[in-house]
Amino acid sequence: MRGGRGALAALLLACCLPLPALAEAPTTSPRPLLRPVSATPEAAPAPEAGMLPSDPALAGFRPPMRPATLAVAPVPPEAAAPEAPPGGVLLAAIRPLPRPERGAPQAVEPVAVAPGKRSKAQKTAPAPAGICGLRGVTGRKIAAIPGKVRGCGLEDGVEVTSVSGYALSQPITADCETVAAFQRWLERGIVPAVGKRGGGIRRVEIAASYSCRPRNNVRGAKISEHGRGRAVDFAGVTLKNGEVIDVLSGWKRQPKILTSIHRSACGTFGTVPGPKSDRYHQNHIHVDVARYRGGPYCR
Repeated sequence: MRGGRGALAALLLACCLPLPALAEAPTTSPRPLLRPVSATPEAAPAPEAGMLPSDPALAGFRPPMRPATLAVAPVPPEAAAPEAPPGGVLLAAIRPLPRPERGAPQAVEPVAVAPGKRSKAQKTAPAPAGICGLRGVTGRKIAAIPGKVRGCGLEDGVEVTSVSGYALSQPITADCETVAAFQRWLERGIVPAVGKRGGGIRRVEIAASYSCRPRNNVRGAKISEHGRGRAVDFAGVTLKNGEVIDVLSGWKRQPKILTSIHRSACGTFGTVPGPKSDRYHQNHIHVDVARYRGGPYCR
């Protein structure tokens, strides 16, 4: 009896108690179920720096492939970027390759030339200027020569021993104007007239140059141009084979050569008397730079 009353009381108590409240609706979507892992899953690559640690629930799944990155040029150590911050990757900036620096010009080594031979550059290079600034004229400058008589003397003279590579039998003592005129005559008149006869000219024969005296050594005559260092007496040439073409005997034996030599001096010089002019010039051709109103005197 006592047990029946207890069960009834418990039933009545349960009916009178308030019912529990219903559960609230979920605020997030339910998580989908994971697909089963294959029997032999591939090993997932290790997470890269800067990525969050992998979720244990995602074990066995391969992350999506990252797009291929462009190749970057290596950065020199002195221009390297600062270290990457923790958890991130700092890519080197893509920069163009540096232009090559212009170096100092390399020295050109001289080409060895066998003794006795001249290089092409040496053959084409002009000869250095000599006495009076004339190329090919050798000699020396001399002190002023005082005149023994009025009208003589040489203030600014030179002593020439060779002209354009041709030796002289004796030095020419004269001023620079006379030396320059003689060089033109030698190159344009005397050498072409002789040509290759006897192997060419070896020496030019000079009879006289500066000399303080009257014209033709005649007492009482005017001072000759020789007394001023403005005249030269040409006596002939000696060839390389030893042959001598002189004015005294060659004027008749070699008239073509000596006539050409005499004619070529006219104009370059103002006075050009030869063997046909008078008895004073039978053995030489006198040339001087004196000028006349009526033009050069050539006979």
